[in-house]
Amino acid sequence: MRKQIISLLLSFAAVAPAFPQGGYEPSPEIIEARQEFQDNKFGIFIHWGIYSLLGDGEWVMNNKNINYKEYAKLADAFYPHAFDAAEWVSAIKGSGARYLCFTSRHHDGFSMFDSQYSDFTITRATPFKRDVIKELTDECHRQGLNVHFYYSLLDWTRPDYTPLGNTGRGTGRDSTGVWADYYAFMNNQLHELLTKYGEVNAIWFDGKWDQNNNPDFDWGFPEMYRRIHETQPGCLIGNNHHEAIIPGEDIQIFERDLPGQNKAGYSEGQEVSQHLPLETCETMNGMWGYRITDLNYKTDKELIHLLVRAAGMDANLLLNIGPQPDGRLPETSLERLKAIGAWMDRYGETIYGTRGGLVEPRDWGVTTQKGNRLFVHILNLQDRGLFLPLDGKRVKQAITFADGKKVRFERQDGGILLLLDEVPTAIDHVVELQLR
Repeated sequence: MRKQIISLLLSFAAVAPAFPQGGYEPSPEIIEARQEFQDNKFGIFIHWGIYSLLGDGEWVMNNKNINYKEYAKLADAFYPHAFDAAEWVSAIKGSGARYLCFTSRHHDGFSMFDSQYSDFTITRATPFKRDVIKELTDECHRQGLNVHFYYSLLDWTRPDYTPLGNTGRGTGRDSTGVWADYYAFMNNQLHELLTKYGEVNAIWFDGKWDQNNNPDFDWGFPEMYRRIHETQPGCLIGNNHHEAIIPGEDIQIFERDLPGQNKAGYSEGQEVSQHLPLETCETMNGMWGYRITDLNYKTDKELIHLLVRAAGMDANLLLNIGPQPDGRLPETSLERLKAIGAWMDRYGETIYGTRGGLVEPRDWGVTTQKGNRLFVHILNLQDRGLFLPLDGKRVKQAITFADGKKVRFERQDGGILLLLDEVPTAIDHVVELQLR
């Protein structure tokens, strides 16, 4: 089987065109897909796997140094009887999210889909047997949500993920395998994801940082990226590597930080791309995967502010939920989805299809823009006056977005001074400026 897989991949590479010299040239389909991605603005991330049974997050195997043979026994007990794809997708769509990113395979090596290249899958290793990715993607397509797949580049169980990286060193696996086998395995699984589940709008990679101590390590990204784009010409590629963009990537990802920030410590030196769509991924509480003791959920206000600030920085927000082992979304997560959805029902026009506005982000808030409509999102203002530098643009009219009431303003050098009737107390007080 190993020789057959490698032979298949080598023959595939021989007939395929190489990347243009000097870098990646996106196709018309990719350019259109990038714009749609930016217009969508909001997605929901799902981290779910057999690790949820332990209730200690998706890194529990690494953090507790669990032997990979013992860890594999979790699959015997994984039977998420309450999983309902229609309920999940309905709740996610109700939040105003336009796409779902699901963890097809995380660092523990367990595949949440039916794969002929591994027995360590939800359909082969668990009594549940159902392909949850098939059910979710079918439901997303029915309800109009775009589909993104998270895929781990590293593996804490396979001997052919070699050499050993920075993580997973206490899981008991050896490293006697051959990297070419693992590379073939990944590409074959990616081919399955791109050919068995209908339209896939993005592949979201994670784990490149695991080999940072091996500076000469070659992940083979150009060939991997080329195959993805060839298999589905409109499928975007993002890679959560916290580094400069690699040719072939279509999205720049920022983990737990807005573009240009480094509060979480992952984005040091990561310059913000001036030509790629941007995405910030963040959790509702503290963990990505389900952790039974993690009830420290961000408030409705904090999550809405995060979404608005991301949009004001010309970025999407990918907001994570860690489902329970029984297949349910945690009740607090559902409550947060409803709250965000209620806000988006009213203010979504100031988010969807916009780009970062004329006025750069400030402590008081941000602006988003759609043509000559500039939306001023006032999130934190302790005064009734707000000066807006407008770079020579003239304002025809200012109104409150919620009710269309006129807002007084004075023209000043370089911009205008908004004169609000009172200090804003709403989660987001939106003033629309109609520019000439």
